[in-house]
Amino acid sequence: MQEIRFHGRGGQGAVVGSETLAHAFFLEDKFVQAFPAFGVERRGAPVMAFCRVDDTPINLRNQIYEPDHIVVLDSSLLETVNVTEGLKKGGCVVINGRRPGQYYRSKIGEDFKVFLVDAGRIAVEHGLGSVTNPIVNTAILGAFAKATGLVSIEAVEKAIMEYVPVKRDGNRLAARAAYEKAKAI
Repeated sequence: MQEIRFHGRGGQGAVVGSETLAHAFFLEDKFVQAFPAFGVERRGAPVMAFCRVDDTPINLRNQIYEPDHIVVLDSSLLETVNVTEGLKKGGCVVINGRRPGQYYRSKIGEDFKVFLVDAGRIAVEHGLGSVTNPIVNTAILGAFAKATGLVSIEAVEKAIMEYVPVKRDGNRLAARAAYEKAKAI
């Protein structure tokens, strides 16, 4: 089983992102779960969402405390939230950010693989949100597909077209662009 934890801020689409990723895995004949962690639930507040995937039915019904992978929709969370808490050694951290890679590497440490993509810029280029509030959830899924190899970009694109409620083509194109631009640091 692979477990993925999403870190974002309210309004960025972490929950829809985790559900869309689960749908992409489902399209590849996997068993999946996706669910949010409920808390403050206000725009801009830190939020978490989760996704599990396996080749066999999943019977767990608890929060993910030791994820295999982390997705960070807002890199400013690295200043206030320990996003790597419980992350398994060798796990992958996919970050939406604009700073030089070494900055993120210093925050994450050397025990994990780190992939970086400017999902905010990509989202804005595809009409997803605004410069001050880009909606990065689908773009970051493209970067996740490249970083982990667990799901194909084609399945991510198809899941977006079937699951995302608005601007499907823009979201699909953003995921593909992030897939192409994500870099290991």
